[in-house]
Amino acid sequence: MVLSGQHRHHNYTLLDGELNAEGQSPPAQHPSRRTPLARFVMLVTLAAATASLAIVSLANPLSTGQGKESQSCDSVFNGYQCRPEISHFWGQYSPYFSVPSEISTATPSFCKVTFAQILSRHGERDPTASKTKAYNATIQKLHSKVKTFSGPYAFLADYEYTLGADQLTLFGEKSMIHSGIQFYSRYENLAKTTTPFVRSSGEDRVIESAQNWTMGFHEAKVADRSTSHGDAGYPYSIVVIPETDGSNNTLNHGTCTNFENGPDTSGSAQSTWAALFIPPIQARLNAGMPGANLSVTDTIYMMDLCPFNTVANENGTISPFCDLFSKNEWHQYAYYETLGKYYGYSYGNPMGPTQGVGFVNELIARLTDTPVKDETSTNHTLDGNRGTFPLGRKLYADFSHDNTMTAIFAAMGLYNNSKPLSNTTLTEASRADGYSAGWTVPFAARAYVEKLQCLGQREELVRVIVNDRVVPLPQCECDGRGLCRLSKFISSMGFAKANGKWDQCFS
Repeated sequence: MVLSGQHRHHNYTLLDGELNAEGQSPPAQHPSRRTPLARFVMLVTLAAATASLAIVSLANPLSTGQGKESQSCDSVFNGYQCRPEISHFWGQYSPYFSVPSEISTATPSFCKVTFAQILSRHGERDPTASKTKAYNATIQKLHSKVKTFSGPYAFLADYEYTLGADQLTLFGEKSMIHSGIQFYSRYENLAKTTTPFVRSSGEDRVIESAQNWTMGFHEAKVADRSTSHGDAGYPYSIVVIPETDGSNNTLNHGTCTNFENGPDTSGSAQSTWAALFIPPIQARLNAGMPGANLSVTDTIYMMDLCPFNTVANENGTISPFCDLFSKNEWHQYAYYETLGKYYGYSYGNPMGPTQGVGFVNELIARLTDTPVKDETSTNHTLDGNRGTFPLGRKLYADFSHDNTMTAIFAAMGLYNNSKPLSNTTLTEASRADGYSAGWTVPFAARAYVEKLQCLGQREELVRVIVNDRVVPLPQCECDGRGLCRLSKFISSMGFAKANGKWDQCFS
């Protein structure tokens, strides 16, 4: 059934939270892969223990719990801090880490948060199916052509490619549990008595990320001794929006024909930059592994294998692949990935921000407690139903992908206070209005949109925090704390309110 304005009716899945004996939703309702009971029990135990430590550390920063957590280089509140001089420069393949913020993320003492929305990327995963095939072929090529591996390459002699395809890793599942705990901890005053409304895009890894996030949120709530309400609503319902062709889905782009079939602007920008920074690396690897004859693409794949092998490890242990490259080369690699996002889904692509308009209009509806007004990627059937798109809630959680989140940030006008990114000169995030792939859409990325009521203000205020960094909002005349008046914030969303060039999707 085709609705007006290119809106198509489609089915959705409502995960009602009922778990079977293996800790899963019934197969008919849960399209994700089957998880063994032992894995589920381990994750529940981990969530409970981590939540308890997190709640204790919030109550008493000098407690033993805080001390224990600080011994790990991956934690609930700081994210992944293992060798940050390189691991924070893996672009969208970086594990989530707390991004430095020039503005304090603490809620001002004269304000209280009245609404919080999280938009999250899924957790750490295996490579996509096409990439895992390509990576495996690269390793097989090395093993067939290189007679001896020595020095920093010695580990490759016994290295076997065992990465899967598309699915969350155990490390990724834990990242999402941490995210749920962090969200509860930050918005504890609301979360004590409120169940978040949760939606997920329909890819297995996204659904499982949502489920693990709710597990972390739930365990933090149970561990919070200051609340006596318990959490009878858990497991929470999750509205799953399918990613099938032709399905309108604000959490996954795919219905703007001219964008999907348009020129590869990101690939062009990346190729130009790769031609500048890869050849010296390529030459060094080929000299160190005689016979390898690695191409530019092969060399990039060798760099990709660093983050993917790292997050394939349950503890996120840095892979030996990572030490094949210098700190400076990782900065160059991070910029390569940043160019891909910027010219693919952000301001570098004329139709990039358009792909995020639908979600922004849903956000406006939630912030203003009014029906959704949109003629782009929203589904009128779902958004017109209070069961699948309720208004008036205090907490919302949506789970998506890095590309769509990049488009949403652009549709909101974030990171737009700098010149277009050069494809020949490296620009660090600190000089690009805070924009880079690693700072915005790492694995398990999380953007918070807060609404606050502050003393002396008749109108509620809005603030945006992405990966623990307060994003300044000059478009709505934010103050020094990053706070905008709600009405000005909504007015600044003019691009989305005007349906953001959606008419050009089908011309």
